[in-house]
Amino acid sequence: CGGGYIKLFPSALNQEEMHGDSNYYIMFGPDICGPGTKKVHVIFSYKGKNHLINKDIRCKDDEFTHLYTLLVRPDNTYEVKIDNKKVESGSLEEDWDFLPSKKIKDPEAKKPEDWDEREKIDDPEDTKPEDWEKPEHIPDPDAKKPEDWDDEMDGEWEPPMITNPEYKGEWKPQKIDNPSYKGKWIHPEIDNPEYTADSNIYKYDHFGVIGLDLWQVKSGTIFDSFLITNDEKFAEEVGNETWKSTMDAEKK
Repeated sequence: CGGGYIKLFPSALNQEEMHGDSNYYIMFGPDICGPGTKKVHVIFSYKGKNHLINKDIRCKDDEFTHLYTLLVRPDNTYEVKIDNKKVESGSLEEDWDFLPSKKIKDPEAKKPEDWDEREKIDDPEDTKPEDWEKPEHIPDPDAKKPEDWDDEMDGEWEPPMITNPEYKGEWKPQKIDNPSYKGKWIHPEIDNPEYTADSNIYKYDHFGVIGLDLWQVKSGTIFDSFLITNDEKFAEEVGNETWKSTMDAEKK
């Protein structure tokens, strides 16, 4: 069980007073705890609130060194790479709950009382056969009263019950297509008056501090080679020069 996250803080942070609850802009890194939690956290601060990605990005859980890369682009898209290979990407607005939904259910709309969502109904013409009613259990016709049975001592003898081979179960009418079926009612949606687009979700005024938030219950984890850049190609090249150049030797 362990987590290792890099945090990017604003320049105004007083590092002498930095702690786990200090306000940060971005938190990124792998989290492993037991068999159920093996994911990459991507958390952004937006208007004073931290938002965790809505997708589940699986992290590496072996004992080798791995390279984690987060790309945040000015078009409000992102990409997460592990070992310089894309594992997830998408829109900041769609994959985080930064903004209210563009659409909401119309509060004025209500399902009509006569709206029938039953696709099948009981056939009103179907009737139960006269010979349907058979008991579920009947006395065993092959059972015989034991010779040593004493009615006065043992009470009146009754044969044991067995499952009736003619029992047909509970009768139910056949189903037919419902002539009044209108399909599943879909609540109409309207534009959410609280929604306002934001083309600057990706943007932060200033980065000034890197911090590591580590949770470890087993020693031996190493973190190094941190890079912040606005050049995606350069980031990939540095990854290949550092992580990839030692990968094969490490496994060997």
